[in-house]
Amino acid sequence: MGGQGFAGISHAKLMLRVIGIGVGVVWLAGLRAVAGAAMVMTLGGMALGQDNDPQLVGELMAFHGSAAIVSAMTSHCYETTGLDSAYETAGDNWYLRNVGFLELADRVIDRLGGGVPGQLEAAETYGGTQIMSAYNQAGDKDTFCRKFLGEVESGALDIDKQLAAPLKRAQEIASQ
Repeated sequence: MGGQGFAGISHAKLMLRVIGIGVGVVWLAGLRAVAGAAMVMTLGGMALGQDNDPQLVGELMAFHGSAAIVSAMTSHCYETTGLDSAYETAGDNWYLRNVGFLELADRVIDRLGGGVPGQLEAAETYGGTQIMSAYNQAGDKDTFCRKFLGEVESGALDIDKQLAAPLKRAQEIASQ
């Protein structure tokens, strides 16, 4: 991609919080930008309902990008570290801690008029490819996986930590 992210957004704008791995780990701000850019690019001349908030819809799509990041990396590290079950357990526990946020995002997206075709897949694909790119660039893959595991287990990659502002907005909308 030569320095360009999804929809021509530079990696400098999307790239990712460093969590002591020495390589950027996909942070959800990049996914928010990607999902939002996909919404704006795809909308074109579509008429939107008055309740539609494309920026918030994009940010909520990033919740699913977060799930893709955790799923891709915990599965990959599980397979490449001799089937260490800690990775599966961490991925399962992340999902259990975050499934309510993912469902809330879907309900609010629907309430706001829905996303555009391909937007969810774009967020998931971008999240998965960026975390795999970071892994591939890591000098020590085992260290990368162990540090990623620590971030997942600690809850640092949970939606309520990474995307607190859009989560709060979604909760407010859902409570109306």
